[in-house]
Amino acid sequence: MPDFQLTADAFGDRFLLDILPLARPARGYAVQTLGSDLLLDRTSGTFLPVRSTKLDALFDSFDAAHAAASLWVATHCAHPDDHCLAIVPGTYDELLERHVLIYGVLEDHP
Repeated sequence: MPDFQLTADAFGDRFLLDILPLARPARGYAVQTLGSDLLLDRTSGTFLPVRSTKLDALFDSFDAAHAAASLWVATHCAHPDDHCLAIVPGTYDELLERHVLIYGVLEDHP
């Protein structure tokens, strides 16, 4: 595992869920693979599609999401800039029984 530190904005600018002007309330912070519907699962540390019934992707804080994303990068990337991850607001839809990206990043860099 490489030994490097990621900057505070390595996965996008820090934000607070409570003050974002979102059309749908967020329930947590999610780590997204850019340009996809894949989110970092808190339990397995792997990326799963938002429709996966096994996915548990909502972190309680930006810092917790950043720590999980940093660990994934340290484990899977040779260089810290090799990642394509962003921290985004997310929620869980009880009716659809799946995670929802409220504001996902569709480009390949945050």
